[in-house]
Amino acid sequence: MSAAPTRPSLTPLFEPRAIAVYGASSDPTKIGGRPLDFLKSSGFDGPLYPINPKSAQIQGLPSFPTVSAVPGPVDLAIVAVPAPGVLGALEDCVAKGVRGAVVLSSGFAEVGGDGVQWQAGITALARRSGLRVVGPNCMGLINVRRRLLGTFTPSAAGFGLVPGRISLVSQSGAFGGYCLSLIRQRGLGLNLWVTTGNQSDVDFADCVDHFARDDGTQVIVGYLEAATDRQRLFDALALARENGKRVVVMKVGRSEAGAQAAASHTASLAGSDAVYDGVFRQFGVLRARSIDELFDVAYAASQPVPVPQGRRTGLLTVSGGVGALMADVADDCALDVAPMPEDAQRKLKAILPFCGPRNPVDMTAQLVNDLSLFERNFELMLEAGRYDVIVAFLSSVGQVVELSSKLLEQLKKVLQRFPDRAVIVSALASPEVRKLFETAGVVLFDEPTRAVRAAAALVHYGEQARAGARQSPPTLPAGALPPPARAVNEVEAKAVLASAGIAVVRERVAADEAAALRAARELGYPVVLKIASADIAHKSEIGGVIVGLADEAQVREAYATLMERARTRAPRARLEGVVVAQMAGKGVETILGVARDPVFGAVVMFGVGGIFVEAFKDVAFRVAPFGVEQARAMIAEVKGRVLLAGVRGQPAADEEALAQAITALSVYAAAHAEAIESIDINPLVVLPKGRGVLALDALIVPRAG
Repeated sequence: MSAAPTRPSLTPLFEPRAIAVYGASSDPTKIGGRPLDFLKSSGFDGPLYPINPKSAQIQGLPSFPTVSAVPGPVDLAIVAVPAPGVLGALEDCVAKGVRGAVVLSSGFAEVGGDGVQWQAGITALARRSGLRVVGPNCMGLINVRRRLLGTFTPSAAGFGLVPGRISLVSQSGAFGGYCLSLIRQRGLGLNLWVTTGNQSDVDFADCVDHFARDDGTQVIVGYLEAATDRQRLFDALALARENGKRVVVMKVGRSEAGAQAAASHTASLAGSDAVYDGVFRQFGVLRARSIDELFDVAYAASQPVPVPQGRRTGLLTVSGGVGALMADVADDCALDVAPMPEDAQRKLKAILPFCGPRNPVDMTAQLVNDLSLFERNFELMLEAGRYDVIVAFLSSVGQVVELSSKLLEQLKKVLQRFPDRAVIVSALASPEVRKLFETAGVVLFDEPTRAVRAAAALVHYGEQARAGARQSPPTLPAGALPPPARAVNEVEAKAVLASAGIAVVRERVAADEAAALRAARELGYPVVLKIASADIAHKSEIGGVIVGLADEAQVREAYATLMERARTRAPRARLEGVVVAQMAGKGVETILGVARDPVFGAVVMFGVGGIFVEAFKDVAFRVAPFGVEQARAMIAEVKGRVLLAGVRGQPAADEEALAQAITALSVYAAAHAEAIESIDINPLVVLPKGRGVLALDALIVPRAG
């Protein structure tokens, strides 16, 4: 993937020395009055210039008719004039040398009519001048460290924001304002905040890119409705990953756009939401499914907690029932809730005979009578259990300051001894107790299952940190054939895929019965017969495949049967005879495919289960091309992977050969993205370890026009 063109920095937006407010009002309740009121009351550390030709003074500050009349330099303009006047205001800004603008005004592309052209004018001005414009129709931006409140959302009133390591970008202004209220309510530390509105210039990816470069940002929180530029988004997410930023995104809007091509199983599975899921996994982004999860992850990831070095998770509780609930959620999150070693379990029993020593470790309510249980249980779990992260449920203990303080002192001793382990505590806690724990670097949640999910998020970010640089995709084989320009039969489709590095079964096309018999003798029995027709995409649906033919008599009978079925069940299909194929050895049936996404281009799909994969939708996606480590990750994501490991005495399948085939398909799909609508390889049989894979059937749908 080529890098997106470099665009001017967003620094003038977030780090201005002086600010002008176009359309400034003396009424602090109006859109033009609020930003000025907020900037004054919050204590922004630079000069403020109200711009309004009708007033000589606004909110106690000298007012100017245009920004050009301001005596000093201006870095940022906040624009709150009616839509028809916005472009003129921005042109004044460009003439003055202003480098950043936030357009709060609405009435543009979101309402249609003249607004579409006005917004196009803003975009054109930004491109030719280098002025960076947030909006129009947005809620503005905030820099907490600078006490910069360039917004009119009531959520910013009274400031009340704590400087921290979280930066947030939202495509929705209303949702961004709601998030700001949640951040204040939860007391989370915020760094930068921005809503992008109509994205005439600055979009979601630009903001992620800026946050990725910002030393004050550790966690990037995003609310995304739709990506507007694939390459800029990919570059921004890659930069965030490279710079060690922890990214958590809520993506809304499920769509089946681009998934209506009935000829392709892959296309029918590749709804845009599934593709976004694959993109996030590809770049190490954690996707939140709820607002609570979005901010739980942001909170945990922004705290000074050691990054877990593995998935091994200990659960410590004062309630067996809650411990079981935590264990269920940990299993949902694929955490390794390994039991304590037998010797360690005996030691726990010696400390408290009626405890639950396995994992979860249940201290029972006896903790209240013997506080030393806390330290001793923690030490045994970390030393003998070797857990990377421990989640401890303490019920309502956090409502008693004296009791909590004593437990925290014990926990501090343990953390000093095991400084590389992560600890998350769940307890109903008073604000005073919460502050005590967080000051000590201990993440605290009221609800235990949310604590477990937060632990899983930290494990995810730890894995991303250890993954290092991503492998580059391999090169396309020199002899790779171009995709067909028209519909072709499966033999021709497999010849193309074989040239791209994907192993295919040995086979022949036979135009008549005699040719079928010759092909069977050449390939060796047993063989498979299939209808050969570019017009029949899924032969099994009309009974067009007969397997296990052991001799000439069976081939003759099968040939006659297939011709009859084709004539009666697909009377309009053009027949080329039959495909005679060698019977593949026993293996695990999988499906590989390529679909064209309207935003991301060629995407690769993988699933286990052959013909059943469409029913279960147990599939993984990635945007092409990618290296083999992403292919391995795709294999690991599907639940059907257990079949590849070997079940009921079956040998383990050749997962490495499968990963190589997925990677090869991604490289071919990316190289010919403009010519391919979709590809299905179904089934791709994964043979026992060391024996590779074989594509048994294939369909290539060329792009129309």
